[in-house]
Amino acid sequence: MKYLVIAEKPSVSKSIAKVIGAYRQEDGYLEGGDCVVSWCLGHLAEYAAPERYDERYENWRFEDLPILPVEWKLLVHNTKKPQFNVLRKLLRSKKFEYVVNACDAGREGEAIFRRVYALAGSKLPIKRLWISSMEDAAIQQGFENLKDGAAYDNLFAASECRAKADWLIGMNGTRAFTKKYGRKQTIGRVQTPTLAMLTERQTKIQNFVKEPYYKVELSGAGVVAVSEQMGQEQDADTMQAACDGQCAVVGSIERKRVEKKPPKLYDLTTLQREANRYYGLTASQTLQALQELYEEKLVTYPRTDSQFVTEDMRKTVESLVLALDGTAADVSCVINNSKVTDHHAILPTMQSVKCSKEKLSEIKQRILSLIIWKLLLAVQPPFIYEDVLVTVCCQGQNFTAKYKNVLQPGYTAKPVPLVEPEKNKDASLPNDLEQGMVIPVVRAEKKQGFTSPPKVYTEVICYERGIRNRP
Repeated sequence: MKYLVIAEKPSVSKSIAKVIGAYRQEDGYLEGGDCVVSWCLGHLAEYAAPERYDERYENWRFEDLPILPVEWKLLVHNTKKPQFNVLRKLLRSKKFEYVVNACDAGREGEAIFRRVYALAGSKLPIKRLWISSMEDAAIQQGFENLKDGAAYDNLFAASECRAKADWLIGMNGTRAFTKKYGRKQTIGRVQTPTLAMLTERQTKIQNFVKEPYYKVELSGAGVVAVSEQMGQEQDADTMQAACDGQCAVVGSIERKRVEKKPPKLYDLTTLQREANRYYGLTASQTLQALQELYEEKLVTYPRTDSQFVTEDMRKTVESLVLALDGTAADVSCVINNSKVTDHHAILPTMQSVKCSKEKLSEIKQRILSLIIWKLLLAVQPPFIYEDVLVTVCCQGQNFTAKYKNVLQPGYTAKPVPLVEPEKNKDASLPNDLEQGMVIPVVRAEKKQGFTSPPKVYTEVICYERGIRNRP
């Protein structure tokens, strides 16, 4: 008896087939001595449009709404029917003992396989290949530890809930608003509230009226201190006139020690956010490059919401850090079993250490560099510094100056790859500055500023507010 393996894409199937010994190319699958490996071409089957349930839905009428399917219909796209026919024949074959779901180890991968399995009318027992890396060793280990397919029933149910919600809101909402307003209005479960949020922000920006404010800046003996913000220019003029050319006294020096831990490893959303911030890449560009890197065995599984790894990966992570940085490191800070669900954080693989990065596209070079950088960053010592607040008194008025004294650069010593380093805007406290010190003559200067409108929503801001490309 043989077993059948179904992956999500031909490229993934070839990687799996090489490991389990399926080398003979057939029409739509690869065959070995005890196994056959085939593929789905992504989403082969999706929920049918309303008119496939009833011909009357071909014409959009408000009175027909809401459309609520009693039994949901799955249809295969015409361009993908040949491959589906291959899969149906294989899934109905009696020469297989069981079928391995080797689609991507996530919600959508589960849905892709289960839909094809259901449409084919298969009765084969299901086993699940659940891996986070496409490296040969990870594939081999995955096949040695296949899971019972039933353990992922709830994952499939979650995917179906999302898909049905998208269909019900999209199909009914689009038809309802189109008929009400007399022109095409597309409605979506995620699209519509996101558009509403963007519109609300744009309205605030358009209606914003800037208002002036004023400060007085004192400078002398290497110290630059500013007053509180004032709404009236006359108050600033009065303060400037009173202080200009006068002496000032350093009233207090307050020090606060701050220790910042290194950032966590990447999950998908954090990586998309930082790729946008540093390189201007969109969420879809980052995900596409990441998926390709995964299939090329250079990074681990991309669609993860975890920023940690598990204890059993300690030696793997230690080896990665040593190979990438040339020095050993304590990796305990990135290990937390309780915060890893389906997949651990995104990591480079050992194969990425040996690969010629120059052969990768520019986008993939940047994404891989970020992932490597984040791993090395996460195992560095903390960044330790002092926040120093200095109060300067002049003519009965208080002015403040802020400084930052770096005590230990820690992880900040590793700059963002492929990005021009930013100039350090934080000044260090002058060595000779002491409490009670007199500044003989200060210069007072009035500064004008204006209130700012709300920021335009960018992808970075949307990520920070929980709006993702994979809700």
